[in-house]
Amino acid sequence: MTTSTDLADRYGAPAPWRRTALLGASTVLAAAFLGWLGWTMWAQSTPEVESSMVGYDVVDDHEVRAVVRIALADEDVEATCLLRASAADHSIVGEHSFTPTGSGRTEQIFRTERRATSVELMGCTAPGQNRAR
Repeated sequence: MTTSTDLADRYGAPAPWRRTALLGASTVLAAAFLGWLGWTMWAQSTPEVESSMVGYDVVDDHEVRAVVRIALADEDVEATCLLRASAADHSIVGEHSFTPTGSGRTEQIFRTERRATSVELMGCTAPGQNRAR
């Protein structure tokens, strides 16, 4: 009686096309993932609108002035920006939403319930841009 030590003789050899099919499917899946990753990185790095706070001034007990820098990707972009004023006890005493008319610096004056101690730019959003920037 002879025993076969070769597994291919014992269990049969796999079909030759299986390795090629697995390699092809893996390549297609990797290419799709890399394409999605590239698109996501590009979409997140080129927003329609970006904003930054230049400075603010507490004018009196019921008014603040904020200077904001806006950068629009196109002049046609309809962006919405939000400023928030807080008091010394960290409660929100005023909010101001505005639509910038173009890129550059803009000065916004808005009323508060009581004296504000800080003004924060919450960010700007555009249609299709979920995260404020």
